[in-house]
Amino acid sequence: MHPHLAGWGRAMSFNSFGRVLRFTTWGESHGPALGAVVDGCPPRLSLSEADIQPFLDKRRPGQSRHTTQRQEPDQVRILSGVFEGKTTGTPISLMIENVDQRSKDYGEIAQAYRPGHADYAYDAKYGIRDYRGGGRSSARETAARVAAGGVARLVIPEVQIHAWVAEIGGDAIDPANFDLEEIGRNPFFCPDPAAAQRWEGLMDAARKAGSSLGAVIECAASGVPAGWGAPIYAKLDSDLAAAMMGINAVKGVEIGAGFHAARLRGEENADPMRPATDGSNRPDFLSNNAGGIAGGISTGQPVVVRVAFKPTSSILTPVPTVNKAGEATDIVTKGRHDPCVGIRGAPVVEAMMALVLADHKLLHRAQNG
Repeated sequence: MHPHLAGWGRAMSFNSFGRVLRFTTWGESHGPALGAVVDGCPPRLSLSEADIQPFLDKRRPGQSRHTTQRQEPDQVRILSGVFEGKTTGTPISLMIENVDQRSKDYGEIAQAYRPGHADYAYDAKYGIRDYRGGGRSSARETAARVAAGGVARLVIPEVQIHAWVAEIGGDAIDPANFDLEEIGRNPFFCPDPAAAQRWEGLMDAARKAGSSLGAVIECAASGVPAGWGAPIYAKLDSDLAAAMMGINAVKGVEIGAGFHAARLRGEENADPMRPATDGSNRPDFLSNNAGGIAGGISTGQPVVVRVAFKPTSSILTPVPTVNKAGEATDIVTKGRHDPCVGIRGAPVVEAMMALVLADHKLLHRAQNG
């Protein structure tokens, strides 16, 4: 049985992910708080709120006119698993309070379903749903993942993880303009200053039209040694795909060349190898179509993933729908929403990359010492 499905015969709600480093997120968009419990973290690692907060600050809403204006400080508190500044090897509980809920904004969707959102699916499954901001299906839940990712990064200090927005509304960056330092200089996590300038106009137009846009996030992890991952049922790329697809609003994941690999010939898609120029016995690769993973195991190249976020489903443009009684109606979603939820997806994708890589580092160590 797949380890992620352990306990399938018992009642489970699948709010946990990972094998050795395992985390569970909890909380809803408009509840009093949300958070994560990280279990399996090695002991004696230095950890404080200050190690986690910078990543939450990157994801925090209300930092520009291009994101939701909900004002959440997203201050994390460590409730357990740390003593005298060190992890103890016991569960690390992280909590983030919700302080700026406006539940009255969601009165109209209590009876009518937002197309593209999880409203109907939740009702069909549970017979009850928290309609205030989507409850558990809200992108607000991702704050807990980012907090857990801050812990995971301590397990993999040899790895550097960077995510950026590669495309908004079908308008992609120019790889020739790529500048890693530029990512922190604009509100779009964009490494191409020319694209960031274009996206200002795209986002303003979508917001004024009461609509929304989708986005593609690209993430690369460098410093991953060869050998992390496992064949068949614990592949590094399959776990990455599952982790990324588990992010709310994600509808597609590619590893390395991804779908483009299907358009290449074998000699084009192969990543040729030559003897290492540094004298080591590890090869130098001449390309990275595999995204740093072969046979489910890391090759030592950068691990690269691309993640597609759909347009935000909560929009001011009227959309045909039905209500709980099955009657036809139109719906307009009021409240404060991201006109492009993918913009703030970059820190979330980084967090999920960190969590998967940390888990696989510990798995590798368990088998290979």
